[in-house]
Amino acid sequence: MLLRPATSPAFSLLAAGDTTSIRLFPATYRNSTGIVVVKAAAKSSSSANSKPLTGVIFEPFEEVKKELSMVPNVPQISLARQKYADECESAINEQINVEYNVSYVYHAMFAYFDRDNVALKGLAKFFKESSEEEREHAEKLMEYQNKRGGKVKLQSILMPLSEFDHAEKGDALYAMELALSLEKLTNEKLLNLHHVAEKNKDVQLQEFVEGEFLSEQVEAIKKISEYVAQLRRVGKGHGVWHFDQMLLHEGAAA
Repeated sequence: MLLRPATSPAFSLLAAGDTTSIRLFPATYRNSTGIVVVKAAAKSSSSANSKPLTGVIFEPFEEVKKELSMVPNVPQISLARQKYADECESAINEQINVEYNVSYVYHAMFAYFDRDNVALKGLAKFFKESSEEEREHAEKLMEYQNKRGGKVKLQSILMPLSEFDHAEKGDALYAMELALSLEKLTNEKLLNLHHVAEKNKDVQLQEFVEGEFLSEQVEAIKKISEYVAQLRRVGKGHGVWHFDQMLLHEGAAA
């Protein structure tokens, strides 16, 4: 049965330099399967454009049938998951483990510099904040995993070092060089995660990694590189104490 067309046009097209307008009026009817079909027919003020427009068909219910059939009924399966590859899910879980391992090492550094016989409070503060930041990154990845319909699978965390003194470099420089290596390793792992997303054509995951992690990682590498350069200049003596005081009051000054 043909339904009466709507009185308002769907859209109008005005040719450049011409006053002739083409208005498309939608016509709706039900096909043999009972599905509502919308077609557009042309109505023109010029005989040159009096031919009906063909090929404009909008069948929303036909198009959604496939997605509707894929909605899971099993409670253990995510309802939100869409175009999220298993490889991307595994890569996210691996990155969560990287962030937690780096956080664990930074926490060990905090504990070392907070000892009464080391007493470098600025370095202790810096590494404690670094540990918290890496843990926040892990939690952000966990939230994203759940958002995409994946499953978070936490892996084992390795026991870190508990002593950071070095005969030639001293503890401050050695720990900061280790921190620089950890930040570069984390950045390498993030780039690998981005590559996995790109390989699986997961544009949203690529955007997430770029927007939430990569810029921040580059800035962290630059900052810690400067700290390493400064500690190499001051040596192992009194200069380390001044550097430590700078870190201790850095937040307050800002």
